[in-house]
Amino acid sequence: MRYHSTINMNRMGEALMLGIARRLTATGFAAAALWWPVMTERTFAEPPKFQVDPTWPLTLPNNWIIGTIGGITVDAQDHIWINQRPSSLDAREKRASTATNVKCCVPAPPVIEFDQAGKVVQGWGGDGPGYKWGNDGHGIHVDRDNFVWVGDNAESGGHIFKFTRDGKFVMRIGQPGTPAGSNDTAHLGRPADMVVDRESNELFVADGYGNHRVIVFDATTGVYKRHWGAYGKPPSDEKVAWDPKGPPPQQFGNPVHCITITNDGLVLVCDRSHNRMQMFRKDGTFVREISVLKESAPGTIGSIVKWPDAAQTYLLVVDDPNGEFHVINRTDGQLLASYGRVGHQLGEFYNLHFIGIDSKGNVYSAEVQGKRVQKFRNLGGL
Repeated sequence: MRYHSTINMNRMGEALMLGIARRLTATGFAAAALWWPVMTERTFAEPPKFQVDPTWPLTLPNNWIIGTIGGITVDAQDHIWINQRPSSLDAREKRASTATNVKCCVPAPPVIEFDQAGKVVQGWGGDGPGYKWGNDGHGIHVDRDNFVWVGDNAESGGHIFKFTRDGKFVMRIGQPGTPAGSNDTAHLGRPADMVVDRESNELFVADGYGNHRVIVFDATTGVYKRHWGAYGKPPSDEKVAWDPKGPPPQQFGNPVHCITITNDGLVLVCDRSHNRMQMFRKDGTFVREISVLKESAPGTIGSIVKWPDAAQTYLLVVDDPNGEFHVINRTDGQLLASYGRVGHQLGEFYNLHFIGIDSKGNVYSAEVQGKRVQKFRNLGGL
C-alpha cells in the first residue's frame, strides 16, 4: 500500500491511519482514492487568513481627500464602492479648496468607485434637482441591475437614494418630515444599510439609528411591503436594558446597523449594541441568532460579509471597539480568527465601520475616524 506512505503521521495520528486502512480493505483502493481528497479537505480545513496590502488603493486623483466613510461594498465586477462624507473634513484637510498656494487637498465626491488595482474609476454625488444629498452618508449597495443605493441617516429621519451606476437620480425612499417611530411606514429612522434581494427585487433596509427594525420596499416602485423587529416580532421603541449575562433582549437596540442576504435566502441583521446578529427568512420569520464576544463593549457585530464559496461557510464581522474583524463559522457560530487592532498604522483600524469582500476572498475595510480604506489579501484559496 504505497498510498499510505504519503500520509503525514504527525497530523493524522494512529487512530485515523487505522480507519483509512480499514476503509481501503473494505472498499478497495480505487474507491478509497476517491474518498481521500474529500476527507482531507474536511479534516485540514482552516479559516481564511489575511494580510494587509500596502499598495492599495492608489493615490486619489485631482488632489482628492476622503472624509469619514459611511459604507463600503463590492459589486459583481469586483469593483469597490464607498459612500464617504466630505462635510466631515476639517479646514486643514481641505485647504486647497480655499487657498491657492497649497497643492492638497480638496474634498472627493461622496461616492467613489475603485477597480481591483485600487484606481479610481469614477466619483459622483451631492445635491441634485429636487433632492438634497445630506451630510451623514451611511451604507451603500450595488444591485444586480447596476443601480447604486446610498443612505443618509440624518437626525431628521434620513432617506435612501437610488441612482444609476453613473450617478443619475432615480428614486428616494423615506419621505421628508419627522418620523413617528418604528411602525411608521412612510418615514425612515436614520437608516444604516440596505440590500436588494435578487429573487424578489425587494429592498431590505436596516433601520437603523432611530428605529428598531428591518423594513422592506419594492426596489422598482419604492412601495412599502413589510417590516419587523427582533425575533420577527413587531418592533417597539421602548428603551431596553440589557445585561450580557442575562436573557437576550427581545427588541433590537440602536443601531440596527447592517443587513445582507445569503445564497440560501436568509436575511442577516446586525444588532450592534447587543453584540449579536439575527437571521430571518425573507418574510420576517426568525431562524436563529449568533453572538460574538457577548460580554465585550457593545459593537462587536457592526457589519457582515459572506465568504464567497458556494456554501458561504464563514461570516466575517466588524468589531469596532476592539478594532478587529472576526471570522465566524456560519454553522456553529464559533469565532475562528481575528485580524487587526485599534491604531493608525497599516493593518490597524481607527473606528472600523464596514467591510466588503470580493469574489476571491479579499477584504476591504472602511474606517470612520480613520478616514481611509484598506485591502486585506486572502492568503488561501476558496
